[in-house]
Amino acid sequence: MESIVQILARELEKKEEHVQNVVTLLDEGNTVPFIARYRKEMHGTMDDQTIRNLADRLTYLRNLEARRQEVKNSIENQGKLTEELSAQIDAAATLAEVEDLYRPYKQKRRTRATVAREKGLAPLAELLYAQEQDCPDPLEEARKYIDEEKGVNSAEEALAGAADIIAEQISDDAEIRKALRELYMSRADVTSVSAKKDPEDTVYRNYYAFSSPVSKVQGHQVLAMNRGEREEVLKVAVEMNRDVAVEFVAARTVKGKCASTQIVRTATEDAYDRLIAPSIEREIRATLTEQASEGAIGQFALNLRPLLMQPPVKGFVTMGLDPGYRMGCKVAVVDGTGKVLDTTVVYPTYGERQKAECIAKLSALIKKHKVKHIAIGNGTASRETEQMTVELIASLGAGAGVSYMIVNEAGASVYSASPLAAKEFPEFDVNLRSAVSIARRLQDPLAELVKIDPKSIGVGQYQHDMPEKRLSEALDGVVEDCVNAVGVDLNTASAPLLARVSGLNAGVAANVVKYREENGSFASRKQILKVPKLGAKAYEQCAGFLRVPESKQVLDNTSVHPESYAAAEKLIALCGYTMDDVRGGRLYNLMERLNKYGEERAAKECEVGLPTLFDITTELKKPGRDPRDELPPPVLRTDVMEIKDLKTGMELKGTVRNVIDFGAFIDIGVHQDGLVHISQICDHFIRHPSEVLSVGDVVTVWVKEVDEKKKRISLTMRKDKLKEGK
Repeated sequence: MESIVQILARELEKKEEHVQNVVTLLDEGNTVPFIARYRKEMHGTMDDQTIRNLADRLTYLRNLEARRQEVKNSIENQGKLTEELSAQIDAAATLAEVEDLYRPYKQKRRTRATVAREKGLAPLAELLYAQEQDCPDPLEEARKYIDEEKGVNSAEEALAGAADIIAEQISDDAEIRKALRELYMSRADVTSVSAKKDPEDTVYRNYYAFSSPVSKVQGHQVLAMNRGEREEVLKVAVEMNRDVAVEFVAARTVKGKCASTQIVRTATEDAYDRLIAPSIEREIRATLTEQASEGAIGQFALNLRPLLMQPPVKGFVTMGLDPGYRMGCKVAVVDGTGKVLDTTVVYPTYGERQKAECIAKLSALIKKHKVKHIAIGNGTASRETEQMTVELIASLGAGAGVSYMIVNEAGASVYSASPLAAKEFPEFDVNLRSAVSIARRLQDPLAELVKIDPKSIGVGQYQHDMPEKRLSEALDGVVEDCVNAVGVDLNTASAPLLARVSGLNAGVAANVVKYREENGSFASRKQILKVPKLGAKAYEQCAGFLRVPESKQVLDNTSVHPESYAAAEKLIALCGYTMDDVRGGRLYNLMERLNKYGEERAAKECEVGLPTLFDITTELKKPGRDPRDELPPPVLRTDVMEIKDLKTGMELKGTVRNVIDFGAFIDIGVHQDGLVHISQICDHFIRHPSEVLSVGDVVTVWVKEVDEKKKRISLTMRKDKLKEGK
């Protein structure tokens, strides 16, 4: 039997040695970002996502092994564990297979078969199910079991009880269940119909008469039907041709022709109709839901990563606008570091006079604080607020150089009402805190979004239907990876941001901030060891991800780990440079000199592997670099369009806001995002839009169709299809 490490190596197509090293590192308490970044020689340069997949699968396989042992122990305690059964349990590749094998030995609630066994009918059932050629007449044999004290009053009652035992035995057969489950997966259909005779036009209208093979049904369809069923709008079922399924089971239970064959045949049909089919249907639906949930969680995580890694618009005074009708538009001005300079409330939707007053008031704030960018939340009244902003920018004149951007405000209200926001801005009410958050989302999306539960950010589908623990684990992993990929300034980072750093938690992060407030800025990475409850292990895990621009040690502002400082300094000397050259950014020909010296020779002399050597080289060339700066900048606008301005065939630039199973939503500068269906993304077959698009991508689209009444915009990325009218 394969070991867990061998299974992981085969599934991930990695070397057993590398897999074993990762398992050991995880068991020792090392974090995924630390392993991915600083132990590359040990795992063959696996990326963080691969290591997370390995960790998830490791947990499953260990749980599977533990369950195997529990099942074997239970059966052994009953005195029924054979070598053959033990081998079958050891060979079971999934928890479902283990449970199938355990089913006949599991403590059951009182069933018809249980009652029949209590009446002493098990030997009769065994005789009939054997279907031997010399089997006696069933009715004659059944008369031997008449016992009024036990409740068997006739031969017919005895046969009925024996048939119940046979039916349950067939239902408990692991091989039959496994084979039938595979048959369902390949030949059954998932169907849904309206739960009402006269259904209304709802979002579930596509599922009022829906059918799809189980093998082809899409994850978003499964989740939509599940939700519709919960809301009592739909009736959902897994339908299998009964005759085919019964014959499939009978081929494994009915043997030739003898006196008891018909009884077994009838018991087989009863087993399928009463016991197996309902159970298999539940299993199939549970499997489809699990697969759909995993797919949706994976897509959510895939969308979240580029959203968090959006290029920041750093160093500019920014105005945040949180639109609203009744409560007005909340305004916050923050400086280049996110510090609040001013706040107010304006009422641009109350009428022309109030809008003019709003423009005058905001113009004064812009001039007073030299505002460069305006961030507008995309919630209620954002359309009117955007129109007002365009008029505001026009009134300032082109020379003012002010631009705006619509910012996804999902989760801002959750954050602004949280204890964290109350602690950060005790002097502001909930609404003004939200405006501050919106401004900061433009300046540094990652630093601001880490304060919000990832589930509230809203770049997935059916996220509220997902298993909460699994969704949180997946999204928290993405946040952790993004924070550590960028690095964190130890002297400016908030506690929520620090809490996402490898090796740190909320408590230690709070201690870091408290120490900083009481003792002033950190002068070096090593100084963090003075923080209460931050020991050597935590320091090892977090140090490489912390940045201290003020440190005299220039490497403290890079992702070079302190354990590799000696190697970095040796490399600098080997290539003929000094630390002053690093500080001054004068390592112009570093790679050429390294190549000339010999990469392997240099790695050996520096006592590191080649992957670590190359990482050090990259950091030395650009100390303090932010990987997000290498991405395309966000689109800042100075004008606005309305849905009525859109015409079929119009070419536009847009930003991908969300990627889902059936397409992508694109921000084209209109209040309503447009949908590009998966069939309209590219000119070749793709299984999923994420193969081509990511959140934050800037793309060229053409307007395919506009429905002003329903506020729907259909877009295409295929100009050829536009011309064909498809």
